Amino acid sequence: MRARDKAAVSALRATLAALDNAEAVPVGEAGLRGMALEESPAGAGTTEAARQELSERDVINVVRTEAAERLGAAAQLTAPAHADRAARLRAEAAVLLGLLDGPGTA
Repeated sequence: MRARDKAAVSALRATLAALDNAEAVPVGEAGLRGMALEESPAGAGTTEAARQELSERDVINVVRTEAAERLGAAAQLTAPAHADRAARLRAEAAVLLGLLDGPGTA
């Protein structure tokens, strides 16, 4: 990150967002239902819902999915004008796949 590797930063930010989304509780489970305003709970934290815990396998699946999406998008960018974007997507996928290989390989 200190080397300002833009591909790594972009891939890691997007993957962290995907992991955050994967931890979100589906709306149906959050207990949301229609009620009158005066009946709604008030105060700090009353509308908070507990996040789901992701297993290690879930995290790996999210990271693999993010890498696969980048490789798929890069494969579709065949025009010479998009060569730079395709190369960047492949670099981002390589960063994510490198993280799955183990520490020190990325």
